Amino acid sequence: MAANCVSRSCYSVSGGREGHGRAAQGTSTSSLSRSAFCGEKVSASLKAQAWVAPRLRRSASMPGRLQVSSVLADLDQTINVDTEENARVEPRTVLSIILGGGAGTRLYPLTKRRAKPAVPIGGAYRLIDVPMSNCINSGIKKVFILTQFNSTSLNRHLARTYNFGKINFGDGFVEVLAATQTPGDKGTEWFQGTADAVRQYLWLFEDAKNKVVEDVVILSGDHLYRMDYMDFVQKHRDSGADITISCVPMDDSRASDYGLMKIDDEGRVLYFNEKPKGAELKTMQVDTTVLGLSAEEAKKMPYIASMGIYVFKKDVLLKLLRWRYPTANDFGSEIIPAAAKEFNVQAYLFNDYWEDIGTIKSFFDANLALTAQPPQFSFYDATKPIFTSPRYLPPTKIEQCQVKDSIISHGCFLRSCSVEHSIVGIRSRLESGAVLKDAMMMGADYYETEEEIAQMLKEGKIPLGVGANSRISNCIIDKNARIGKNVVIANTDNVQEALRPEEGFYIKTGVTVVEKNATIKDGTVI
Repeated sequence: MAANCVSRSCYSVSGGREGHGRAAQGTSTSSLSRSAFCGEKVSASLKAQAWVAPRLRRSASMPGRLQVSSVLADLDQTINVDTEENARVEPRTVLSIILGGGAGTRLYPLTKRRAKPAVPIGGAYRLIDVPMSNCINSGIKKVFILTQFNSTSLNRHLARTYNFGKINFGDGFVEVLAATQTPGDKGTEWFQGTADAVRQYLWLFEDAKNKVVEDVVILSGDHLYRMDYMDFVQKHRDSGADITISCVPMDDSRASDYGLMKIDDEGRVLYFNEKPKGAELKTMQVDTTVLGLSAEEAKKMPYIASMGIYVFKKDVLLKLLRWRYPTANDFGSEIIPAAAKEFNVQAYLFNDYWEDIGTIKSFFDANLALTAQPPQFSFYDATKPIFTSPRYLPPTKIEQCQVKDSIISHGCFLRSCSVEHSIVGIRSRLESGAVLKDAMMMGADYYETEEEIAQMLKEGKIPLGVGANSRISNCIIDKNARIGKNVVIANTDNVQEALRPEEGFYIKTGVTVVEKNATIKDGTVI
């Protein structure tokens, strides 16, 4: 127990923590009962009026935590406030499940030969590195990754990156759970959705090594953000919730792509609707000032959207998937809406950068946004690093080039070229006169020697990378692509959708995507 003393000042208590906020004027009072201030014992006399404001707000000390009931008073004497901090959650009691995702149709053709979480991002990383690094930085050492589609490259990356040097770190683990078929009616089917994927491995959560686990964090493998999951779990425990959903305010233009919710003043989810459309979408508008937004911000973002990140009490998760909703296949469209009617489902406000990069357009925009100064999301935070596979590549070599507002990864060769507002991935090669603007180049998995390149050019073949005098803009170039000399990729006709697999490229929402291992011939214009 700790004693806080305040004398002749304005004191605000919210959920057991100091805070500030506007309040509605209440009735005059001369004393406070010992049960005042949301459970804290307070002894004092008041000569001024007291105000009570039941409202949801963000905590300065714990960003993202939702709190209720501020009490403000002008005191005429010192008061003693006894506070008892909630016990911090032990990370060893938390297990994380990262969902490898479905077939990745919205990110096609980047998912043609790889799972969504294995898609390269930021020049040197893969999407799976984001939730994995968040787990490591949060102290969570029990991690399962569920995979099904095109999982070879994902499994290889996880094995190379997160084996922790084969060092035993207590009861922690990182395990890939691939979709399998087992005897029995359900065992003959592949994963039917996010909830079904978890259901088919429920027996693992009851394994001896997971007996101490009390809560399960469900994560997606295709989001870009940095979060301390232990703050998330702490709020879940403190509120006594059965399920807690991480949420963000959302605007009209993207609201229909997410699960939307309505909450009460205590942060409890009253109603949940997965990806509503049309008139149904408008009914999900709420006053988001309860999340701490200004009136102007709330007008722009009148929805509360689910991030698709959840914390479940382990016992509740087992009950929901095994007994209560044994045929429900998806968390967002089935489990969460139904559970909100019967269980204590709480909202957790995440008030930092978060982006769902599950489409070609959002993926492209999020990558190019990394070149901004300062970027909304940065891979350069040394206190909470994003980990990836060590490749032991040499520094990039740049010869007489112009580079502006770009990220150049390691192991690249740039010769007398121009790069502007672009991402250049590992082992990339740009030849003399090449121009890269508003583009993402994922790089290559291997090098070709100077002798090999000379021989290929002599034979009329095209080496890895971008050839001389080629101009590329508004484009994603997947790994190991070969783009010849004098190629123009600009989509000057503003085509929104085009499928040209036989020519090695697609156009999705106006963004040209050159396929992995594709060859674009000399002089091609796209």
